[in-house]
Amino acid sequence: MFLLNPKNYHRPFKDEKTNDIYQKTIDFFENKGLASIKEDDQDIRWYDDYLNMLKETQAYATLLTPAGYGDPDARFDMYRIAQYNELLGFYGLSYQYCYQVSILGLGPIWLGDNEEVKKKTAQLLKEGGIFAFGLSEKEHGADLYATEMKLYPKGDGTYSAKGEKYYIGNGNKAALVSTFGKYADTDEFVFFAVESNHPNYECVKKINTSGNRPAYVAEYHLHDYPITPKEILSSGQKAWDSALNTVNIGKFQLGFCSVGICTHAFYEAINHAYNRWLYGHRVTDFPHIKKIFTESFVRLMAMRLFAMRAIDYFRSANDNDRRYLLYNPIQKMKVTTEGMKIIDMLLDAIAAKGFEQDTYFEMAIRDIGMIPRLEGTTHVNMGLVVRFMENYLFNNIDLPEIPVRDDMTNDDYILNQKAGSLKTVKFPDYKRPYSGISTPNIEVFKEQIELLRAFLADTPPDKEQAENKDYMLALGEIFTMIPYAQLILENAKIYNIPQDIVDEIFNFIVRDTSQYALRMVSSHRNSEAQIANLMKIIKLPVNSDNTDKVWKEHVLSLVGAYKMNP
Repeated sequence: MFLLNPKNYHRPFKDEKTNDIYQKTIDFFENKGLASIKEDDQDIRWYDDYLNMLKETQAYATLLTPAGYGDPDARFDMYRIAQYNELLGFYGLSYQYCYQVSILGLGPIWLGDNEEVKKKTAQLLKEGGIFAFGLSEKEHGADLYATEMKLYPKGDGTYSAKGEKYYIGNGNKAALVSTFGKYADTDEFVFFAVESNHPNYECVKKINTSGNRPAYVAEYHLHDYPITPKEILSSGQKAWDSALNTVNIGKFQLGFCSVGICTHAFYEAINHAYNRWLYGHRVTDFPHIKKIFTESFVRLMAMRLFAMRAIDYFRSANDNDRRYLLYNPIQKMKVTTEGMKIIDMLLDAIAAKGFEQDTYFEMAIRDIGMIPRLEGTTHVNMGLVVRFMENYLFNNIDLPEIPVRDDMTNDDYILNQKAGSLKTVKFPDYKRPYSGISTPNIEVFKEQIELLRAFLADTPPDKEQAENKDYMLALGEIFTMIPYAQLILENAKIYNIPQDIVDEIFNFIVRDTSQYALRMVSSHRNSEAQIANLMKIIKLPVNSDNTDKVWKEHVLSLVGAYKMNP
């Protein structure tokens, strides 16, 4: 089965150390049980038991230490790093959040020049340390230019750090907090490391949120915190690049968390609906309920297919092939917002049950919307996606097919990314993924691709429209469906996903693309020619017996497939 099922976990990794970490993590949560997880959530209780498990299994030390700095099994391997997010998200956002913000906190360290801090970090990871990323500020968010954290020179080659950071995960217990700021005398950017237990580090408060509650989101202040060259991670352009590339690495994990949350919620929802009787029928006998579960299933399959394939592009990147820079914001934006749709649809199927405090689903409702909104706003990521549209559709070049990247290799390039112009990123023929595969709805979507291309070629946005961010974001919604479908289709071939599931995925892709085109017409100023071209993009999917087949053969079989230990 393609979806994660901890009760039927088949040790999929090529090395036993990784398989052991995953299995021991599963055992920890299953032994802890849903009731205990819910108690921690409702009492907003910090999870010492979870951190102890991480230390005992050496999970962070093994997964997040680059080769050469830790034990022989340690390597920075996105194939296993990313999927651990899915597993942790499956049991709760707060567990994944601790892991993700540790990845962010480690980014400037591994991307920086300070070998002494790197060796210290490897040891701290072995000791069970967690990490934090001190970037955002209360008044400026993640606006790097406006940061008010400063290093004030003391005249002897050392500095005094003063400033405040806000919304910083793990800010209460982080072994090291990678902090972004500026040199007060030159205004040059800098990353430096501070310790959360230092007397000049003040953890001001825990920022309580509606979800993600056992985790700790902090506000911290530095009061004349002493900084020497030993704590400086990077300066100038290197610090700026470290900030951006750390976000590329860390926020990529968001989609996997959404997949994990939706997968657990799906199991819980279908178990409940199937075993509940109304008017002499199982709830799952009602046509609209079947439709909800079937569409939720194929949307979830699509999310995971895209996310897993995006790993391959990330790991295969080099200075001459940076296609991952398109798939990365789609992972952060599209996969996570699809998660919101799925939870909303499933809630319609199970209704009041979803709000009961002893369910996993109740947490999923609160947590799923936080992921795209609090960790990387959708409009920022869409703004990035739009910048690739011309090269993706019009300026194709020959590039190699990307293989499955499940090899046990340290991802050196990920820790040495170049922050070059996005305009130089090129793509192969956008029609290539459709070679050798055809379903009725794939064929409809191929027509929609060509119609969008015609819209851009014949009636492109005029100067006013191009400068209107809202208009371009709406156009980006249509375009995003094309690379989203590309990676889904590539991975469907790799994993031999049944063709009826693939066609049902493209059924909603056709519908969503049509919906975005209609929104462009109804909500924005367009010329008559533009309206005519946009209206052509609006297509009906091919509805056949396929939906019922997917329900009977693939969705209904998931009843009872997983239920968390109480």
